[in-house]
Amino acid sequence: MKKSVLSFVIDQWSVVPPVETANLSGQTVLVVGANVGIGLEASKHFARMRPARLIIACRNEAKGKVALAEIEQETGYNGCELWIVDLANFASVAAFADKFEKEGGDLHILVMNAGIVQPDYQLTIDGWESVLQVNHLATSLLSLLLIPQLIAAGKKSSTPSRIVIMSSELHYWITPAKEVQASSKPLEMLSSQEWCIPKHMQSQYGESKLLNVLFVRALTDRLQSVTPLSAVAVNPGYCYSQLRRVWYETTTFSVSKIALAIQERLLAWTAEQGSRQLIFAAVGGRDNEENMKGGYVSLGRIVEVADFVLSDEGHKMQDIVWKETIDILSGVSDKIGQIVRDYLVVPDSPIN
Repeated sequence: MKKSVLSFVIDQWSVVPPVETANLSGQTVLVVGANVGIGLEASKHFARMRPARLIIACRNEAKGKVALAEIEQETGYNGCELWIVDLANFASVAAFADKFEKEGGDLHILVMNAGIVQPDYQLTIDGWESVLQVNHLATSLLSLLLIPQLIAAGKKSSTPSRIVIMSSELHYWITPAKEVQASSKPLEMLSSQEWCIPKHMQSQYGESKLLNVLFVRALTDRLQSVTPLSAVAVNPGYCYSQLRRVWYETTTFSVSKIALAIQERLLAWTAEQGSRQLIFAAVGGRDNEENMKGGYVSLGRIVEVADFVLSDEGHKMQDIVWKETIDILSGVSDKIGQIVRDYLVVPDSPIN
């Protein structure tokens, strides 16, 4: 599928479908990146569905406590818990997963909403370019580490568990450079200082959102059809969000800030409207679960992904990125290899 600027504008001017609802009694929901914006609004919607536990995972404890109070005040739900995790630190992610293994119990819905935009090249404490680590590597790490709890919940329930990973329609306009596609270690290349010149940093966020789609599809390829777990990528649409605050903070030319403000005024949805897409990806489409597996949600329905993702080149890169991701994350946590062996299968692919 190709997406034009006109189709993007039409989508943004479309009526946003109402929020999906479900009975979440007895279930545990985890929202990562929940203290502001879309994640916070999604958490409020989950709270209104009264799950047994709603865990909001945030990097900043003070902001998380404010979000916790806001959720309880607006929904009357008092089963929300605040846990701390920093996706820019692999050790924090691994510690979070260890804590969940001990204290979290079964997990029915995992929403990986956290993400960053960073116009300048910055390394995390782990030595990876920050956007690549937060949006792809750490997101994939926590998703994989929580697979045992997700599958356990799905086996005990009549409803498969869900992993929801925030992507973006920006992936439609990203075609990785030929040298990235040809590399046996594209993530290493995308993270290198040599690659991350200002021109390439402009598309780094979009690249990370493409990687999210590839990860969801690669994971789905490796889950047996009988496994009670579905992975879904979601496009929240173009929304008012603190994601773009870095541009307001760092842009020196007032005309650029004015242009961004006008663009948001003309096109942006509210964070609550964007959150409805996350909710649909988490609880919607239960009448056709097979259609949801590996799917890409936009405007409250499954839509086709970008042509590159569906191409032979896209399939090849998907498998290469999966292999590199697993190799990297296996060096972070010795649990990754065991989870891959115990819960996933090897698809019919020459890469594996």
